[in-house]
This record gives sequence, C-alpha cells and structure tokens, in this order.
Amino acid sequence: MKQRTLAREVSLQGSALHTGEAVTLTMKPAPAGTGIVFRRIDLNGAPELRPRVDQVTDLVRATTIQSGHAKIHTVEHVLSALHGCGIDNVIIEMNGSEPPIMDGSARPFVNLILQGDPVEQDADREYFELESAVSVTRGNSSIIALPCDQLKISCTSADDRGIHTQHLSLTIDPDVYMTQIAAARTFTIYEDIEELLKLGKIKGGSLDCAVVIRGDKIISKEPLRFADEFVRHKILDIVGDIMLLGLPLKAHIVATRPGHAINAELTKVLFAKLEERRKGPKKKPRSAVVLPTETSLDIRRILDTIPHRYPFVMIDRVVEFIGNDELVAIKNVTINEPYFMGHFPSNPVMPGVLQLEAMAQAAGIVMLRRTANGGKTAFFMSADKVKFRKPVRPGDQIIINAKITKVRGDKLAAAECNCTVGGQVVSSAELMFAVVDEGEE
Repeated sequence: MKQRTLAREVSLQGSALHTGEAVTLTMKPAPAGTGIVFRRIDLNGAPELRPRVDQVTDLVRATTIQSGHAKIHTVEHVLSALHGCGIDNVIIEMNGSEPPIMDGSARPFVNLILQGDPVEQDADREYFELESAVSVTRGNSSIIALPCDQLKISCTSADDRGIHTQHLSLTIDPDVYMTQIAAARTFTIYEDIEELLKLGKIKGGSLDCAVVIRGDKIISKEPLRFADEFVRHKILDIVGDIMLLGLPLKAHIVATRPGHAINAELTKVLFAKLEERRKGPKKKPRSAVVLPTETSLDIRRILDTIPHRYPFVMIDRVVEFIGNDELVAIKNVTINEPYFMGHFPSNPVMPGVLQLEAMAQAAGIVMLRRTANGGKTAFFMSADKVKFRKPVRPGDQIIINAKITKVRGDKLAAAECNCTVGGQVVSSAELMFAVVDEGEE
C-alpha cells in the first residue's frame, strides 16, 4: 500500500476543550516520508512537534505532547482521524495549543481530510507489525496486543457502577473508521465535572461537545449516535493514541476499560520494540573458550562458558580439571533455591533431575574445554544407569565429578558422573551429549 497525503490545504475553526481558546487548524500536504507534523504558528519560530509517545507529558482526560517549550493538548482526535483515514504525511498548523474540540468526535476532522482530497504518493507505506504478544495493566484497566495482519480492536468500556458496560470488536480500515467510529463523541460522568474544573480542564466544555452520564440518564444536545457510542469513542481514542508510535500498527488490541494513560503505556512498550527492531538484532556473544591452561573456573568464567542462567545454573565453581577429560565442581545448596518452595515446603529436598542437570553441565564444560573452541554449546542427549541414593537438603555442598569416557569426532561424547555430599555418593549417571554451534538446531 502507498503512503498518502492531501491534495490541497484545508482549515477549520473552533474552541478548544480544555483551554477554551479559539483556534484555527490547517492541514497541508506534505512530501512522502514526512510523517505527521504539528506546527505552532502562534509561537516564535513556529516550532514543530512530531507526535511520539516519548513526548507525552500529560494524560489527564486527554493526550498532551511537548517538545522544548512548545506543547499541544488533546491531540488524540486529530491523530485518530488521520490514522483511521490512512493519511501518512501532513503538516498541521495551529495558532493555539489545542485543536478545536468541535462536536467531541473525530468526524469534523474526517470531513476536513475528505475536503483535502487524499492522494497516493510514490513511496510505500511502512507498518509496525507486532511479532509477539504484549500486555499492560493499570488498576482495573488492561490492554493486550496480539500479532495480527491488520489493525483490529476489541474493546470493553465500563464504569465502576457497571451502568454503561459496552463491548465492540472491529477491524479498522478507512471505511469502517469513517462509518463506525469517527462520529462517536467524548463522554464523561457528571460527578467528575467539578474535579476536572478544579484541575483547570474542560474550560471550553459544553453539551455541544460531550455526552454527560448522570446516574442512568444520558444528557446531550442530541440523542446518542450509536447505542454503544461510549465504547466506540474508546476505540477512537485508542486509534489516536497508538499513532504516537509514529507508524500505523498491525495488531489485535484487546482493551478492558482503556483510557489515555494505559493507551500510552501500551504505545511505549510497542515503541521500545520498534526502536529495538530498527537497531537490528543484537549479536549474541559467543561462548568463551575454556583454555587448557586454566586449572579452575569461578562463577564468572562458568557463565562465560555455558548458556544457562538463573535459576538453572547448577554449578558454582569448578575446583579443578584433572587432565583433559575430568573435572571436580561444587554446587552449594541453600534454602533460597526457588524449587524448595514446592519440593517440598515442609521437608525440602533437591530434585534428583536437578542433580542430573548439574552433572550434565559439568560434563559439558569438560567437553567444551577439551575441544577448545568458542561458540559451542553442549546439549544433554540421554542418561543411563541413573541412581539416586540419598536426599540432598539445604546446607549441603555437592561435589560433582565428571569424566569423559568416549568421544566421537568432537561432536558426541559420553561421560560418567556422580554427586557426593560429605564423601557419600548421593546420585550417579552415565550421560551422552552433543556439542553443536550456538544457534544450530
């Protein structure tokens, strides 16, 4: 799909919701790759702001962005209209700090965009396609974003009293947005109005630009435009707030009681993933070589050698290497081991399979030292003649002995291993494993 802008300059005028100021907003065509740019022509130098989530400074009943001394309040309805209509590049000039609220919906901005006659440009549109699920929670609100090949939003809107609980799921494209979402108006609970006024908000608010819910009654200048207008407006806000990502999104968003604050939290998580993707995949450090001259390994060198990490590192120190094929290592068992919470709380015993894992890690280190080749990993393949003779409890120190008994081309190896506590064998096994390049299947 191609990027889109407007064919001609278009303007509208009105009063801002929170500041109450009269403001003129003008949309102008912009070259491919420009993105969405706000320009404060009322300020010296006409500073520009590119709406991104890292510029968000206030999320109380609106989304405010700031760059330097320039601020723009309540950007979500304009961004929602642009996102919903598939406009990628536009300059938005304003002679105030907040777009006009108009009727409290995005429909006036959609009409303005249509007057500007959207046109395709030569460059292809870039999307952010989510590859793995992410979720955010804030009090009794939550949002989950799931991989999807289009933008889909499933939303549940509700208040604490459960009076206006509504649910809607829609796949968002320009036709659906313009006919099903854009006209939904902002709304508020009557009891919240006084507090918002104390915060210096809604100075330009009236029943011309909002729906008020008082008890089980709806107060507005006109009837509800949709029976479920409230959840549709919540979707409208989500479409606008996720545009702070800087790119149109392909994902399935599942939102419960969303608001600007949690919308911004989700967008921050997505933005971090986008930045990480732009930097390219991180190069995985190759495992260090265990040199034949090393006679022991501390925990730092062990972590350099094997890929295991908390809570699955089962060796604390390699005490000594005996020739090329044998080592002695230790594992200190403490009550802080996470598995003791369930194995067993009243009678803590180290699981036998973890003793087996400790032997496998020790044998792997011997083999990696023997091959003296970095970037390798030892994979445990099989165990034979496994015996568990005595329980291992918190406070014990396990001495692990591992000896390579058979090698096939530095790729396959067999080892005889045992664990002792206080000079007594507590477990033993014959193991087989393979040495492969890191990342090889």
